[in-house]
Amino acid sequence: MLINSAVYDDGRMVAEPALDDVSEALQAHEKGFVWIALRDPTDDELTRLQHELDLPPLAVEDARKGQQRPKVEEYGDITFAAMHLLETGLDGLAVGEVHVFVGPRFVVSVRHRSQQGFLGVRDRAEREPELLRQGPGFVLYALMDAVVDRYIPLMDDIDGALEALEATMFQPGQDRQAVVQQLFALKQQLATLRHAVTPLLEVAARLHGGRVPVVCKALQEYFRDVYDHLVRLQASIDAARETIIAATQVNLTLVSVEESLVTKRLAAWAAIFAASTALAGIWGMNFDKMPELKWVYGYPMALATIVLVSGALYWRFKRLRWL
Repeated sequence: MLINSAVYDDGRMVAEPALDDVSEALQAHEKGFVWIALRDPTDDELTRLQHELDLPPLAVEDARKGQQRPKVEEYGDITFAAMHLLETGLDGLAVGEVHVFVGPRFVVSVRHRSQQGFLGVRDRAEREPELLRQGPGFVLYALMDAVVDRYIPLMDDIDGALEALEATMFQPGQDRQAVVQQLFALKQQLATLRHAVTPLLEVAARLHGGRVPVVCKALQEYFRDVYDHLVRLQASIDAARETIIAATQVNLTLVSVEESLVTKRLAAWAAIFAASTALAGIWGMNFDKMPELKWVYGYPMALATIVLVSGALYWRFKRLRWL
């Protein structure tokens, strides 16, 4: 579906051509460029754009199929970039994609499986014409910067959830299974974020310094800023990953400690009842030559002995912190 189609000349929008009229609009404005945004496009829309702008077939095939790893590829003077769009869903992070074709006189963004649009990026650029005067390369930077900026709140949410778990982890009566499940869910979200950030870090590194695509040469300092943001995100991801591993190990250790305490308590109570059972068994053997059986104080004495032995064992286990 076509979201926007606009031709910009000297930083100002001068036309809004249909997909079949893009090449004519560019001919009418020789110094301008066109910025087209599509969401979940049909094969027909991509085919028409491919014909109008002479897009590379392999890149068009990638944009048609989706399911691409973040990357940047060059086809002559056309650059193709793929990025992941992440948003919070019911089962963790939902993954969408945006594919961007950048040529000397056009930018085409193709969005798949995501509700996150880039109208805010376009509005900001249109309010500041001096930005759009820098051409299609700046639009690629603005889109990439917007994608990376949306990763930061997701990372903050993961960090906040980890801090909340750490604060309650040592509270008595904590459901350890629930904690492990939450840690595993956070680990999955972190892995999804890492799969988006790490390859994009390589992409940003290729767009500043060294051999840079022609459309990005004048904007290397902008892409270096995106690269810096991604480096900080990568560091946060690594730190959070280590925290999750440590928290999982601590939680499993606490489970082992709690199980050990339960075992000690059961063993202590078993020893107390075993002593009582042993004494009861001795006096319950019914031999004829047992003087205690005929003694008037035999029964109270037996009860007192059982209570005394049990009390002594309870006191001892209490001191050992088994009870």
